[in-house]
Amino acid sequence: MKHLAILAALLAPVPALADIDVSNWDAVTTEAEGQTVFWNAWGGSTTTNDFIAWVGERVMEEYGVTLEHVKLTDTADAVTRVLSEKQAGEDDDGAIDMIWINGANFAAMKEADLLFGPYAEALPNWALVDVEGKTVQTDFTVPTEGYESPWAMAQVVFVHDTEDMPERLGSMQALLEWTQANPGRFSYPQPPDFLGTTFLKQVLVDILPDPSVLAAPATDENYADITAPLWAYMDELTPNLWREGKAYPPTGTAMFPLIADGELDLSISFSPGAASTAIANSELPPSVRTFVLDKGTIGNASFVAVPYNSGSKAGAMVVANFLMSPEAQARAQDPAILGYGTVLNMDALSEDDRALFDALELGVATLTPAELGTVQDEPHPSWATRIADDWVTRYGVSQ
Repeated sequence: MKHLAILAALLAPVPALADIDVSNWDAVTTEAEGQTVFWNAWGGSTTTNDFIAWVGERVMEEYGVTLEHVKLTDTADAVTRVLSEKQAGEDDDGAIDMIWINGANFAAMKEADLLFGPYAEALPNWALVDVEGKTVQTDFTVPTEGYESPWAMAQVVFVHDTEDMPERLGSMQALLEWTQANPGRFSYPQPPDFLGTTFLKQVLVDILPDPSVLAAPATDENYADITAPLWAYMDELTPNLWREGKAYPPTGTAMFPLIADGELDLSISFSPGAASTAIANSELPPSVRTFVLDKGTIGNASFVAVPYNSGSKAGAMVVANFLMSPEAQARAQDPAILGYGTVLNMDALSEDDRALFDALELGVATLTPAELGTVQDEPHPSWATRIADDWVTRYGVSQ
């Protein structure tokens, strides 16, 4: 009977939205004043944590909103918390007011009616977002429908120390051959870490003749055939990895020190500006550069979403809107701060706001938008979940 009770809770109608007219921004900001927003966001990067702290300072100054960063190691923990609250009937003033989210976690919350909205396209700064040129209305192929708002763009780049590895690689096959000639000099974070799972998806996208098959959900009928080339590739690659694939860096941020210490020549990042930021912070040597593959690399947007039972929905909307402001976007793109890609359309900005971006020096290791080339679509989120689980079964090691 327990499972029937859980199912009933999941299928129960979500309580009506609080009396917030998302299109009345004056009313939203008035209600937001004095609210505290608990933003559950990944806490594994000092630079990201510092940026979030700065956002908190600014929304307090401008709107009287207090922002508390709840540092996560796994976004799924926040999803589980909201789901547990719904099952317990805690439909008002939940513990989480905003989540840094995308991919499978967003799909799960949207499917289970755990999100407030739609709100994103009613935010004033939505008018500045590059809707045509960036993937800001879909999330791993799932339509956002206004239930999350974008705040950063990311794209896979490969990070290499040109002192030991002068030339870029154009494909995953070339990467495999390079590791065979240079064993132990490349690694990736251990799945189910997000970046580690992204590496697996990047392999599959690059080696499949038609990666568009990944836009459809993974099923018992199609999974084995489509992923067979991935596992054949990984069987060849794994013995050539750092520590022979018997240990892995736990996160993406753990790989840069390995390059700085001379243990790795090549790693992966989901932030095109991360290497320049690390060079500016003396965390990587100045000889480090980045490259993308000939067919392009996977890219996506980072979003924030508001749980259906947040008690500070207006405050969360204020924070979400500020994250899309030219001020916040330019600061996030500065390689000395974060080096994140912007979600904004430069042609939609005022002359003064455009100048904030024009003044940025992107850094010696940051590729220009033209050099970043084609952005490959993220697969449907069901692929990431199954691939990560499969990798753990095949290659997983204890840390």
